[in-house]
Amino acid sequence: MDLAALFFAFVSAILMGTIGVFSKITGLPAELITFFRLGIGALFMLIFLLLSRQAGLLRRWPGWPVLFNGGFLAGFIIFYVQAMNYTSMANAIMLVYLAPLAASLVAHFFLRERLTLVGLGLICLALFGFAMMMEFNLEISRNSAEFIGICLGLLALTCYAGFILLNRLIAADVHVYARTFYQLFTGALLMLPLVIYSVDQLSAGDIPWMIGTGFFPGFLAILFAVTALSRLPAATFGTIAYIEPVAVVVFGWSLFGESMTPLQIGGCLLIIISGILKTVAESVGQKRVLPSEETCGQDV
Repeated sequence: MDLAALFFAFVSAILMGTIGVFSKITGLPAELITFFRLGIGALFMLIFLLLSRQAGLLRRWPGWPVLFNGGFLAGFIIFYVQAMNYTSMANAIMLVYLAPLAASLVAHFFLRERLTLVGLGLICLALFGFAMMMEFNLEISRNSAEFIGICLGLLALTCYAGFILLNRLIAADVHVYARTFYQLFTGALLMLPLVIYSVDQLSAGDIPWMIGTGFFPGFLAILFAVTALSRLPAATFGTIAYIEPVAVVVFGWSLFGESMTPLQIGGCLLIIISGILKTVAESVGQKRVLPSEETCGQDV
């Protein structure tokens, strides 16, 4: 067991969850939080590549899927951060973590990645978990802050699901470091026009927080995730990644006094358990397919 890789995956998940903390503490507009997370993250990534003498990886054209994914990444972050301004951190992150399940549903119809009855059942279980989080009160007034927050969370879910699906179309020979840099950089460029109109809200006291936003959930979390992924099975990493929503719920409760009822806690657990089981089930399915594929290759 690679304990160092497990540690990197664990810390990465917690660092990913800190974006909500930086957003809540500064109170800055979502476009500023998104720009600095992506832009400063890309800058730190470039510094890391220069110091490790791997900057040559950036000379190769990354391909359009990588650049389009930068757009999905920017959309995911800005809608997620904005959702937390209208609903609780728990509601926002749980909507985001429905994205892997939603991506499986889309892949079933458009990418020929067949969804099993077990997978479909887990998706339904996760949706039931979200209904529990809403305490089965789904008739929210269209003028309420909660309704706006849920809609923004759904947009974040859509962007994150698109990010997951488009990642499968990126050429395997595009190095993960180059892929990460270009996605961060492209996302920051897309946010630049929006930042121009809100940069006057940024004070000198906010600068350290924005640097922290780019360094911790932007650069360091991604670097640790990439390192862990290179040394851990995908199922193991995917399971550990579900520490992020747990961390977000804990941050919301301990730092900002966001309380949850037992029913909502049960809904959180259902979503997390469904996601973990779906990750493990996909890994088992891949292991069962691979031997037959190797046999076919040998026969040919």
